[in-house]
Amino acid sequence: MTELAQPLVGRDRELELLGQLLEEMCAGNPRFVFVSGEPGIGKTSLVLELLRQAERRGCLALRGSAAEFEPELPFGLVVDAFDEYLESLDPGDFNRLSSEDLGELAGVFPALSSLNPRIDYPTTAAERFRAHHAVRDLIEWLASAQPLVLILDDLHWADGASLELTSYLLRHPPRAPVMVAATFRTGQADHALTAAIERAAAGGEVSQPIALGPLTPADAETLIDGVATHERSRLYEASGGNPFYLLQLAQMTDAGGAGAGHTGDGVPAAISAAIVAELDALAAPPRRLAEAAAVAGDPFELDLAVAAAGMGDAEALEALDDLIGHELVRSAEVPRRFRFRHPLVRRAVYESCPPGARLAAHERSADALAARGAPAAARAHHVEHAARYGDLAAVAVLREAGEATAHRAPVSAARWFGIALGLLPESASDAERVEILVALARAQAATGRFEDSRAALLESIELAPPGDEPLRVTLVGACAGVEQLLGHHEAARGRLGAALDGLSSASSPGAVALMIQLAVGDFYRMQYVAMRDWGERALAASQELSDSPLTAASTAVLAVAAAFMGAIPEAKSRSSEAAAIVEALPDDELGLRLDALANLATAELYLHRYEHAGAHAQRGLAIARATGQGEMSPVLVPVLSHVLHTTGRIAESVALLDGAVEAARLSGNAQALGWNLLSRAFTAVAAGDLEAALAAGQESVEVTRELDDTLVSTYASVALASALHENGDPGRAIEVLLTAAGGEELPLIASGWKANYFELLTRCWLTVGQPVAAERAADRAAATAAELGLPLTVAMAHRAAAAVALERGDPATAASRALDAVAAAEEVGARVEAARARTLAARAFGGLDERARAVAELERAVQQLDVCGAKRYRQEAERELRKLGGHVHRRTRPGTLNGTGVETLSQREVQVAGLVVDRRTNPEIAGELFLSVKTIETHLRSIFRKLDVSSRHDVARVMEHAREDGRDVAPSLRDP
Repeated sequence: MTELAQPLVGRDRELELLGQLLEEMCAGNPRFVFVSGEPGIGKTSLVLELLRQAERRGCLALRGSAAEFEPELPFGLVVDAFDEYLESLDPGDFNRLSSEDLGELAGVFPALSSLNPRIDYPTTAAERFRAHHAVRDLIEWLASAQPLVLILDDLHWADGASLELTSYLLRHPPRAPVMVAATFRTGQADHALTAAIERAAAGGEVSQPIALGPLTPADAETLIDGVATHERSRLYEASGGNPFYLLQLAQMTDAGGAGAGHTGDGVPAAISAAIVAELDALAAPPRRLAEAAAVAGDPFELDLAVAAAGMGDAEALEALDDLIGHELVRSAEVPRRFRFRHPLVRRAVYESCPPGARLAAHERSADALAARGAPAAARAHHVEHAARYGDLAAVAVLREAGEATAHRAPVSAARWFGIALGLLPESASDAERVEILVALARAQAATGRFEDSRAALLESIELAPPGDEPLRVTLVGACAGVEQLLGHHEAARGRLGAALDGLSSASSPGAVALMIQLAVGDFYRMQYVAMRDWGERALAASQELSDSPLTAASTAVLAVAAAFMGAIPEAKSRSSEAAAIVEALPDDELGLRLDALANLATAELYLHRYEHAGAHAQRGLAIARATGQGEMSPVLVPVLSHVLHTTGRIAESVALLDGAVEAARLSGNAQALGWNLLSRAFTAVAAGDLEAALAAGQESVEVTRELDDTLVSTYASVALASALHENGDPGRAIEVLLTAAGGEELPLIASGWKANYFELLTRCWLTVGQPVAAERAADRAAATAAELGLPLTVAMAHRAAAAVALERGDPATAASRALDAVAAAEEVGARVEAARARTLAARAFGGLDERARAVAELERAVQQLDVCGAKRYRQEAERELRKLGGHVHRRTRPGTLNGTGVETLSQREVQVAGLVVDRRTNPEIAGELFLSVKTIETHLRSIFRKLDVSSRHDVARVMEHAREDGRDVAPSLRDP
């Protein structure tokens, strides 16, 4: 049973609200609540009472507290909440989680480190959302057995990784009976977190925050009813109605002058003095142990505190009894762990400890942790407080801690790299200093501190030896890359140009690298001729060097430039040349120039070579993860998501983009966030989530508004226009699209995409009753298609013409053009666009009174769009089918709500389970059902839960028994 930190009075209204939220959560609805207030106001007491109520209702109740002096321990708050409970579970229980989740969780929770499946799931700092997703999966799994109440106390002291996870859970609440109650001090919480709370509260996702105020005089009298009546009003006035202050003042033998002055933390000086007086009353050994415990942590492990104090066991145990007797510390929920009575008590003890003794305690703590084999991240906190200037061993520990945590907790990593730099002696080599500076810059960039990252890189450039051109080129390129992330493309261009001019040779590998980066900068500036010029210079130099990776990268840049200039034959030729080089290179060589894959996939996407673009983007992402090159993901992900969307794998596109959006939010990369949000808007339209489409489009426009490149901001507005049209606002869509694209000729849109947006304009003009304008847009689409000859461009032109013909009463022409659009789209595997053209063709056949043919086309469209996951367009086709009296066949059936075992499985889950019986692997099942491996893992977790099993073998056994009993569980591989 959880013990209250202090008596709880005067909080009836707040307790009633928490009780209501608890009841709603137990009914299956996730709930969030945040409690704020000044130190000592009763935040912890309130949520501890919630924990007591949850335990009485049979909930799993977990609590974690952040500690004031350990804000850098990665996931410290979350580990404090979960780790000991996880350690108590049967290791076999975790088999219900995916191997990837286990790999991530093993890197977060020490209790699960031995459960790491040892499958290599490399990641980058940009992908640390995978750890957040895994923790959410863990929370959902725990809550599937019993409702879960999670207390996150003192968020104002939480480490960066725990704060990022909390924000993630706000954006993606667990789909289970879970209640998260968190506390923070007013005005001291992380700004990004409070902004996330405000957004969630405004949207109704969380309860309005509870702001605790002072007790009323009547409630204060109840709290200190043992105090003489004539003293109560004075104590109330001195405490300001703060319950902790009131209790502390009531315990003072002489309260004269109480309330005069405050500490730097806003705590009345009399309160700190009262706590110090308690310490002064102790004998030397218990005070020494208290001071060591304050260094060890809160809660603290007794053994570590004893080691920090340098005491023997017998003396320490006697001292501990004395501390407990004086109520300075209390037993925690697990053996040999203790907490201070209140965080303010720990602060007073820590700060009253003589500096020399405190330093020695940190040093002994670091040594004790090293002796027990603790990881560098656990030791770094103490090392940073105890290390001497020039201590290379301490520098090594801090670097190791930073490197170990950089991909999941870059905030902590940046702190440790920074401290390591400060400890380096003047005699340290420039090379070592540059290594740490670069690591620091990467960690800072991963958390959106781009200006700090840029400063670190500029310092490293200054330190780099003038004769080491490869190093200087790498550093300049990295610095320019950060400047591009800041949207400062002109500054980056100037830096790269100056570096190129300063090289000893214009044909060196470094020179080629700089030329390619200059070309990419011109791409974002939409200066495609300049991009081609840099690409040609880079290609000539790389061929002279006989450097295959650089040649591939240069050729791919030229393919992109040619494509966006509308020089399609040249683009096709360059794309094929780059592909031939890339496919001959092994991954380790290609990893040196991943931009070759990124630009090649971009050119292939533009040329509608979807199969090749998808394969190259996937290879690029795999190499990026394996080599830690997270900076390439913002280029590769939009390409792959577009391929998945267009070729009919919309659910996979959504999943990929959701992860990419999370990664961009974590990194603060506005350019990447804008790209991924605009892609998400297009995909959300197809998936039928129009609210999400509009929100993503609007946010994309907002976050790219201040960038000085025009490419991302232009297409952000195009995505918003598409979402506006689908949400029933075609007039606004026209205005947004024409403004962003520069007018009715769409001059700011690359040639290969123009037909798509002329087709969108055609539909918008028709919807607002402007057939002449619609015909002009359709004619422009036709002219673009004739000029380029790209299959999907042709398809969009035919679709626009078909829509115009249908509107003007010419269904025969409309049907012919729509079927031409089907054929052109199917030629390149654009399944979604082909099916949409079938729907248009069916409408035309309906106008020709060819009902049978119209129904046949609609049935094919419905089937194709259903398989693709294009809910919006499938519903459109179904409406047309119903108008003709056709029957809509539902694709899936849910499981039986009140059934048991296999009866509860949906038809898709039956399919997956059936293929498990056939010993298919997850990738094989994914290929069979045209789903992603991640989706299959999600289905399997659901199957494990519904069947109450923990392994694939158990799934096969249950399914086989069901078949033997004559139940219809045979998986159908046709559309269910």
